[in-house]
Amino acid sequence: MKTRISLCIFFLFCMSSFVSAGEYSGGVQAQIVLKTKNTSNGHHVAYLKTDSAEVTVMTVELPPGAETGWHIHPVPVYAYVLSGTLTIEMEGKKASIFQVGDAIIEGINTRHCGINSGDVPVKLVVFYTGAQDLPNVIRTPAP
Repeated sequence: MKTRISLCIFFLFCMSSFVSAGEYSGGVQAQIVLKTKNTSNGHHVAYLKTDSAEVTVMTVELPPGAETGWHIHPVPVYAYVLSGTLTIEMEGKKASIFQVGDAIIEGINTRHCGINSGDVPVKLVVFYTGAQDLPNVIRTPAP
């Protein structure tokens, strides 16, 4: 139930990127969380060209001290931080820090590692906009 509530909140935040409060009625409030043309590594946002699109929505939790391990995403990935502070180290780039309420637009095919260096769990809602039979995550060795 808690996950469903979190997903509903996330969808409301996502919808706010595309509409303003004036486009709703009945006292609905909307707030833009993030509106960008670039991914977290500075590349332009890109979408897959496929006839077999598949969206996977997950919750991910990293306990204090945990790491995702180095990996890439061959598909567009979007995340929303529900709790904690996540540091993302990217190959050849300065690390980025994301906190509660931040939206993350991950880079495609960019090696990176998520780290919880805080003392509370990092909780994320993650949207993989991929394709059938295409992995969302590919593990890689550390750079």
